[in-house]
Amino acid sequence: MTPIDWTIIGLYFLVIVGIVWWSSKKTSTSEDYFLAGRDVGWFAVGASLFASNVGSEHVVGLAGGGANNGLAQAHWELHAWLMIVLAWVFVPFYYRSGVFTMPQFLEKRFDARSRWVLSIVSLIAYVFTKVSVTVYAGALVFRTLLPDTFGTPDNAFWVGAFTTVILTGIYTVLGGLRAVVYTEVLQTGLLLLGSAMITIFGLDLLGGWGELQAVAAQNADRFALWRPNSDPDFPWLGVMMASVIVGIWYWCTDQYIVQRTLSARSLTDARRGAIWGGFLKVWPVFIFLIPGMIGYALYEKGLIGLPPGPDGVGVVGDMVFPTMVAELLPVGLRGLVVGGLLSALMSSLASLFNSCATLFTVDIYEKLRPGRSEAELVRVGRLATGVVVFFGMLWIPIMKVVAEGNAGLYDYLQNVQGFLAPPITAVFLLGLGSKKITPSGAFYGMVIGFVIGMVKLTLQTLVQSGAMAPDGVLGAIGAFNGYYFSGVLFAISVVLMIGISAVTKPRDEAEIRGLTFGSLTPEEAAENRASWGLPDIIGTVIVLGLVVGIYLYFSFWI
Repeated sequence: MTPIDWTIIGLYFLVIVGIVWWSSKKTSTSEDYFLAGRDVGWFAVGASLFASNVGSEHVVGLAGGGANNGLAQAHWELHAWLMIVLAWVFVPFYYRSGVFTMPQFLEKRFDARSRWVLSIVSLIAYVFTKVSVTVYAGALVFRTLLPDTFGTPDNAFWVGAFTTVILTGIYTVLGGLRAVVYTEVLQTGLLLLGSAMITIFGLDLLGGWGELQAVAAQNADRFALWRPNSDPDFPWLGVMMASVIVGIWYWCTDQYIVQRTLSARSLTDARRGAIWGGFLKVWPVFIFLIPGMIGYALYEKGLIGLPPGPDGVGVVGDMVFPTMVAELLPVGLRGLVVGGLLSALMSSLASLFNSCATLFTVDIYEKLRPGRSEAELVRVGRLATGVVVFFGMLWIPIMKVVAEGNAGLYDYLQNVQGFLAPPITAVFLLGLGSKKITPSGAFYGMVIGFVIGMVKLTLQTLVQSGAMAPDGVLGAIGAFNGYYFSGVLFAISVVLMIGISAVTKPRDEAEIRGLTFGSLTPEEAAENRASWGLPDIIGTVIVLGLVVGIYLYFSFWI
């Protein structure tokens, strides 16, 4: 890193400071702090949706996945179509309900039990998966790019980890969601530009797109988009089931994402923001996953150095992106890309911190202590953010051990999410789709589904670590493909919710009016129709066309 690179990074931080100062002046009520005063336009909503999704663990982990697994992981990155589902199916219900959080919506639709379950599960999952994984990935970049700046590579790792967590925590505490959203507008542009440079410079050194296709063809068993159902890692049917189930949970029901649409100034802005976010979501395949494949091709040709993977197969995937930044980019651009990676890290962390604070304050604190003043709720939200920062920092050493013993960050994240998502996806789809799903059906379906998912995760970890043999009933469950299991768990959750609902009492229709498709009033239907127009239809067609086009091209590219 040269003085020019550091200057570019310094300028980036100055702009962040300015945005946070401006945001802090506009934060006085709980609605200001948690939902940016519900006054965010569609462009900022969409950019924030994209930036919240693409954290440093995404950039580093997805490039690593591309290097070792090729396009098999592209299915999760082609979820732009699910943002269209968010825009047209889910957003009208969420926005019209006036809620702050997804657990709050479940209480309106079902009862307080479902709200408590989703709040607690979400908070635990955020701290021990998303926060820790994001910080670990960012620290890995510091260790690779600045190995000697702080004495040793390990020192660089820890300095990077703690510095970014503390700085992000400070600007989230001070500025609330408004600071998060508007810094993410800046971070989206920086991240897209910086990552595109990696693709351009990598292809130039490799010799062009044709050379990449040639290397991919030589490794077609690993780099193909579609793998046979007999494949132990990415069977196409299991991948399609799991990616859609996880995708609906993540893009359409998770507080971390949906909170951005709730901050929009109107239903039109919320929907249009989701469509704009869907357009941005199309590009990670080309600027994050493809660079990983380029990195592997450069390694194969001896043009860059990478540590080999376990047993000499492939490479250490999580080192691919930071190594390409360090070895391929010229002075100045390196600072830009590092700024982009810092942007990704900080935007994801800021989103997580604010979402955790919102969940705790609205769904736990205000529930236990109703009638609190607006000023107190903002103070509690800021304190909750600080607590999340503290626990995230405590978990970093454990995450370091977990990630270094795992196949990669992206795989780790998808595995855990694949066992948490099915019950949540089921309860939201059934809850919106049918008036007949009862509070007891939703509650017990979620609880039993979560227990089954955690049992599977525990058994799978034991089998993969060698602590349990993959035979017998428990061993077979642990060894069963995780992607197929996501589909099985979703089916179990659906059956449980429908079955229990058949023998328990539903809520009165008047209590859930406007919260399901079957209970919309004519006025609500008219309001929904008035909120969209030709630009929304054109945007939707463009996003869906891009997704279909990418699927068609990469299905036959090698």
